[in-house]
Amino acid sequence: MDINGTILKGIGGFYYVDTADGVIECRARGKFRKTIGKPIIGDQVSVGMQPDGTGYLLEIMPRRNQLIRPALANIDLLVAVASAAPPVTDVFLIDKVVAIAENKGIEPLVVVNKTDLDPGDALISAYQLASISIIAVSAQTGEGVDKLLDWIDGKTAAFAGNSGVGKSSLLNRLLPGFQAEVGEISDRIGRGRHTTRHIELVRLGNGYLADTPGFSSFDTEQMDLVLREDLQYAFREFAPYIGKCKFTGCAHIKEKGCAVLEAVAAGHIAQSRHESYVKLYESVKGLKQWEIGKGAGR
Repeated sequence: MDINGTILKGIGGFYYVDTADGVIECRARGKFRKTIGKPIIGDQVSVGMQPDGTGYLLEIMPRRNQLIRPALANIDLLVAVASAAPPVTDVFLIDKVVAIAENKGIEPLVVVNKTDLDPGDALISAYQLASISIIAVSAQTGEGVDKLLDWIDGKTAAFAGNSGVGKSSLLNRLLPGFQAEVGEISDRIGRGRHTTRHIELVRLGNGYLADTPGFSSFDTEQMDLVLREDLQYAFREFAPYIGKCKFTGCAHIKEKGCAVLEAVAAGHIAQSRHESYVKLYESVKGLKQWEIGKGAGR
């Protein structure tokens, strides 16, 4: 009898699928490469059972969304863990992850960690202004952890953060024994050493957690090669002003009569968020329509 489940991890050609009957070790058949592609973590799959209790993947269900690198599918919540305490997170890195989530239809959540050292008021204000959900927590004291647990309950949540931000410590708070290695902060350079070696989903209540590599792994290609004219929609606070600029096709960079720039000047859009938009725009402005299809097949 075939059963359905979720791929938790893949190692050496074996895939471990969480099903109602427990976790089953499976092999994949080559036909997937000719259709949806290689199975990835988070895929919903159909499994055929063998007499020895192992299985083989029969079918990969259509993906609701997909990250390119790290390779993850069917993510409900993309959590950007940041800090206003050393090593201070570059807001552009947060905004890039948030824009990736918005572009792919994944709910973004910004988590400001280490609030016992710095409350991160400026960060919190910027994302509240953008109507992006943000939670203040401390992995050290446990502040805000219950609220974060409520947020991720029943969801598949992927966590990302720059080295030293306390992401692994936070994951261990959420799920004791998570096995996320905690790197020590180097006093000499004020940065952390990232230690996560592979991606896997770990069950938490009715959902799953995934620890991903640092923000640097979320390259602009994660935008799914979004065209420059579509990037504006990945910044939700731009929505009330799109179509209200003086000139059609406004890039919202430095044009006269730009409604978005006027909103920034009036304090309705955070300056830092607009600066991140400009950086992302510069990175995709040369992209052509034909490259979208090429990138989607990677």
